Amino acid sequence: MKAAIVTAYGSAPTYGNFPDPVAGARERHVRVGAAALSQITRGHAAGVHYSSAPATFPFVPGIDGVGRLDDGRRVYFVMPRPPLGSMAEQVVVAERQCVPLPDTLDDVTAAAIANPGMSSWGALIERARLRPGETVLVNGATGISGRLAVQIAKHLGAARVIATGRNPAALDSLRALGADVTIPLTAGDTALDAQFGQVFAEGVDVVLDYLWGDSARALLVAGATAGADAVPIRFVQIGSVSGAEIDLPSALLRASAIELMGSGIGSIAFERLIASIAGVFDAVGPADLQIATRTVPLADIEHVWRDEGAERIVFTVDAG
Repeated sequence: MKAAIVTAYGSAPTYGNFPDPVAGARERHVRVGAAALSQITRGHAAGVHYSSAPATFPFVPGIDGVGRLDDGRRVYFVMPRPPLGSMAEQVVVAERQCVPLPDTLDDVTAAAIANPGMSSWGALIERARLRPGETVLVNGATGISGRLAVQIAKHLGAARVIATGRNPAALDSLRALGADVTIPLTAGDTALDAQFGQVFAEGVDVVLDYLWGDSARALLVAGATAGADAVPIRFVQIGSVSGAEIDLPSALLRASAIELMGSGIGSIAFERLIASIAGVFDAVGPADLQIATRTVPLADIEHVWRDEGAERIVFTVDAG
């Protein structure tokens, strides 16, 4: 079969031939139709993601995708059996790692929205335990996952959503998707600290942080100093685009009711991650969830592997 193939960490996959998979007990054979290019997929292929396992080369990248079972049913699948990833004509996947797809959801949208949508759905439902009427702040809301987080927070009952980001035009566009307040991270430190202090004084219940780095530290300081005493602020760390580490004074946590937690593989039980993905799929129609996509034939993977942008790249597979 044809597949994208990784032969060394750090190199772009090449398109070539790979052995056909054979399903074992309690596994499903899937003919792949679409697979999205996510940061976690890039991280696994480079061996740098926190959930990466030691690799045996060559292997096929891709943690999830959409396809058809041998009986014709369409499914979303996650974590195929290594060395196969989703960027191939065929995969084998454990039965419990397949989610039936609604007939109203097309392959490309399902492949594109599953991973970024799950990041906020799981964080809000499983980690923060969001309650209707609460206020949610999304730090890093102009990225693909952050834009979905704004929409999903509103769908799940947030009364007020505050969005931060570096792109002014992208921030403005978030108002149409549910953001009530936008804060540009390009303001100077003094102005940014004042804006953060104001929103925390007004009340923030949940922070979804896709950035970490300086902006996350500033939010934690503002929450500790401007938030009401003894009123919890659930700060959920999801991504680290702006840096892997911050300098956090211990007194900040002792002097506040901030609850600092992470959300991702390892912090949420696997079956609950699967349930989060199913929740996103069911919400696409009722919530009119929006995600920009760019479809590319799998054969062109080497040329677009390092492309970054506001659209989710989705590889389409023609298994013949």
